[in-house]
Amino acid sequence: MKKINLLMIAMMAIITSMSFTACSDDDDNDVVVKNNYTVYQEAVNNMVKAQKRHDKAILLVAFGSTWQQAYDAFDKTVAAYKAQFPDYDVFLSFSSAICINRAAAGENVASRNFYAPPFWLTAFAQDGVKYKEIVIQSLQVVPGEEYGRVVNYIKDFANNANGDIDDSYLAGVTLKLGVPLLQDAETDVNAVAKALNDLYKGKAAEGVVAFMGHGNPDSYDTYKANVRYTQLEEALQTYSKNYYVGTVDMMGNFKTHVLARMQANGIMSGKVFCHPLMSIDGDHGHNDMAGDDDAFENGKYEYNEEGEVEDTSWKMFFKNMGYDCDNSTMIEKGLLELNSVRQIWMNHTQDAIDGEALDFYHSKNPEE
Repeated sequence: MKKINLLMIAMMAIITSMSFTACSDDDDNDVVVKNNYTVYQEAVNNMVKAQKRHDKAILLVAFGSTWQQAYDAFDKTVAAYKAQFPDYDVFLSFSSAICINRAAAGENVASRNFYAPPFWLTAFAQDGVKYKEIVIQSLQVVPGEEYGRVVNYIKDFANNANGDIDDSYLAGVTLKLGVPLLQDAETDVNAVAKALNDLYKGKAAEGVVAFMGHGNPDSYDTYKANVRYTQLEEALQTYSKNYYVGTVDMMGNFKTHVLARMQANGIMSGKVFCHPLMSIDGDHGHNDMAGDDDAFENGKYEYNEEGEVEDTSWKMFFKNMGYDCDNSTMIEKGLLELNSVRQIWMNHTQDAIDGEALDFYHSKNPEE
C-alpha cells in the first residue's frame, strides 16, 4: 500500500508540474495565473484596439438580457447609433453581472460575451486608444437605481478610483452622459407618450393597452424615478383612457393596481393588450408579462401584503379576471425595437454631445 501511495503521489506531482508548465508565460517556467478581471480587461482592450476608427466613443449601457430578441434589439441599436453618429466608435456594455454570466454560459441562446462598463472605460483610456471624448448613454427607461449605478461608474472612472489610469489623460478627456428615456418629467414623458400613442392608438381603440415597466423595488425609490410611470400613464390618458402603466416592482403599481384603476374607470371586460415598458423584451416580458405561470385556485387569487398576486403573469391574471387576454394580445416588443422611441434615447445622446462636459463629482439625477 505504501508503494502504491508513493507512486500515486509521484504521478500527481508530475501532472501538477506539467499543468503549471503549460500555464507558464516565460522561459523560467514561472507560474502566471490570470484572474477573471485581468482576462476580461484584456479581452475588452483588444476589442477596442481592433475596432477603433475615431477619436471619440459612445458607450451604451444596458442592464442586460439572455434572450435572442434582446440581443437583436441591442445589435440594431448599435447599428442605428453608428449610422446617426458616424464620427464616433460605438460599443455596448451590460451592467448586470448575472446577465453577463448567464449570457456567457449560453442561457436560452448561444453563448455570447458582454462586459461591464468599467472594463470599457478603462480600455478607452489605454495606450494606443485614449479617446478624446467619451459619451456614456444610459439605456435605462427611468432615472432609478440602475441609472445611479451608471453615474457611479463614470464617477469612479473620472476620479481614477483604481489608480490604474493616467491622471494626465483623465484631466484632458471630455466625459459626457446621455440620460435615460424618461429623465425629464415633462419633455420626455410627453414625447414617449406621443410616440406610443402614434404606434398603438389602433389597439387602444379596441381595448386596454397595459404597459409593464420594471420599477424600483419596495419603498426604495431612487431619485423619485417611480413617479415617471404614473406621469406616463397620465400623459397617455390624454389620448385615451384605455392606456395604463404598471410595474413588476413598484409598490402600489402592480398589475392588481392596474386592474383596480381600469375598473374604477368602468372597464369591466374587453381586450387587454400587454406591452413591455422596458428597453428590451427579455425575461420580464417573456415570463412576468406573457408567461403561463398562474396561481389561480378555487376561482380566486391570494394577494400578498403588498397587494400583488405572486407567481402569476399579467396575461393569466387579466384572463382570469374576465378579460380577453391571451397570447394574441401580447405585444412582445421592447422599447429599443420601436424606432420612434429609440430616437428619444438618441436625442439624449445628441443633447449630451452638444452640451457642456459634466461635473461627475455631483449627481446627474432629477429630484422630482
